Amino acid sequence: MWRPLDLDHNAPVSGALRIPDELTWLRGMAGGPQWLAELPDGLAACAARWSLRVGAPFGYAFASLVVPADLPDGTRAVLKLQFPDAESEHEATALRRWNGDGAVRLLAHDPGRRALLVERCCPGTPLHALPLDDALDVVVGLLPRLWVPAGRPYTSLADAVAGWATNLPVAWERNGRPYERRLVDLALDLLTGLAGSQGEQVLVNQDLHAANVLRAEREPWLVIDPKPLVGEREFAVVPMVRGTELGHSAAAVRRRLDRLSAELGLDRERVRDWTIGQTMAWSIAGDKIFHDHVEVVRWLLNEG
Repeated sequence: MWRPLDLDHNAPVSGALRIPDELTWLRGMAGGPQWLAELPDGLAACAARWSLRVGAPFGYAFASLVVPADLPDGTRAVLKLQFPDAESEHEATALRRWNGDGAVRLLAHDPGRRALLVERCCPGTPLHALPLDDALDVVVGLLPRLWVPAGRPYTSLADAVAGWATNLPVAWERNGRPYERRLVDLALDLLTGLAGSQGEQVLVNQDLHAANVLRAEREPWLVIDPKPLVGEREFAVVPMVRGTELGHSAAAVRRRLDRLSAELGLDRERVRDWTIGQTMAWSIAGDKIFHDHVEVVRWLLNEG
């Protein structure tokens, strides 16, 4: 049983909330220090608005404060206060669109505070607790249910690519050119070509890795923490191919690429190229370099 935080709903929180270490990297992001400083008051305000009994933060979130919460009627929920980045802007809208079919249900939303109250997955075991191929079986069953027609207000994958193409070279220069320029140029070329030649547009989740699928009671497994875009299906499996959660090795990456492409009826070459492109685009965040991302790209470039 989690222990509740001692929140005074009529005054700012003082000392009751410890900011998880996983969020400290946001101090290096524009707006990050202010957002972190305002979290205690935001948490108290949301708890008061929805009459919540809240517990200590979960430690797995990297761009949101996420805490367990109980509603007055005993419903078990999760309260999430998002860092206001572009990727998560339409999370609530996506959860409403899926309406609990393969993803957690949205219970309440405060757009001004970027706060979501969502269904809690119990026991909440992450998908990466399963062996690789068992986990991939789950993904193959879930993803087609999430690929629903969508348009506005979601950002298009083509628009996201335009942003990555602008930001990646700047971030690479600012961080001292942490890897060879040819990887930047290759990513930009691949992303530009892919964005302009996409297939049918559906709702895709650009952060669907194996820590964002949890064991639940209502369904065996549910997706959490979507970062939605509208784009082609081949893009949707990129986080699973890249993610370290199901094994960080050339063999594991290629196994995920092969199985997900074949069993979901996807164009393997496009999946591979999307993986290279987005993985490079996400290889730098602020002043942090994700060297595991660069390793994945090197493995995919050295296939065969």
